[in-house]
Amino acid sequence: MGKLSTHVLDIAHGRPGAGVKVALFSVAPEGKVLLKMDMTNSDGRCSTPLLEGESMKAGQYELVFNAGDYFAAQGVELPSPRFIDLVTLAFGIAHTDENYHVPLVVSPWSYSTYRGS
Repeated sequence: MGKLSTHVLDIAHGRPGAGVKVALFSVAPEGKVLLKMDMTNSDGRCSTPLLEGESMKAGQYELVFNAGDYFAAQGVELPSPRFIDLVTLAFGIAHTDENYHVPLVVSPWSYSTYRGS
């Protein structure tokens, strides 16, 4: 069985993004459903997979990262409103037997992602 995982890399400071709040939603025509809330550990990763086993289903998902709060807690001087605050990554899972690793590479001014394994 596959699994869904994530991690955060703080490229402004060159280190893992520890203590970032992460929310996982399933997305359907009827709306979004919160599946899990978590926080990244000292390595910038969630300690357990966000989805695995029976919960790993094909479909559309969103990961929402509280990047603005993270950078504020790091003492970064941020404008008001913040340029990067809540980062939403929308993605699909097609193959439930594969691993989907969806990381966030982030600074107060930009972000990117990719599909890892």
